[in-house]
Amino acid sequence: MSEKLADWTKGAEAIAYQSCGACGKAQYFHRSFCAACGAPDPVEKRASGRAMVYATSLVCRAATPETRAHVPYNIVLADAAEGFRMMAHGANDLAIGDKVTASYRLFAGRLVPYFEKTR
Repeated sequence: MSEKLADWTKGAEAIAYQSCGACGKAQYFHRSFCAACGAPDPVEKRASGRAMVYATSLVCRAATPETRAHVPYNIVLADAAEGFRMMAHGANDLAIGDKVTASYRLFAGRLVPYFEKTR
């Protein structure tokens, strides 16, 4: 498996994904194989941060004491320009179909991707 790139899960302001050398499919969840064709060792790449909102859900009730200060907050499913879908935080005014760009913010003490409308 290729060496992992630092991304938001490691505190870096980046989104890493994998691309299959055999079929070209992109996948967000890291695996030692391509989920589409089974080929070994997909290549790690950095995403551009550009995406389109696929779904959105405004959270109005905190799940934990750490998230209470953030209520209300928006959770979005975003289709990245590179061809994978991911869940992330986003601006409360986002709607399905909005073109968005990722930045990074602290949420309950952790750095997370945060999507806002592309200007």
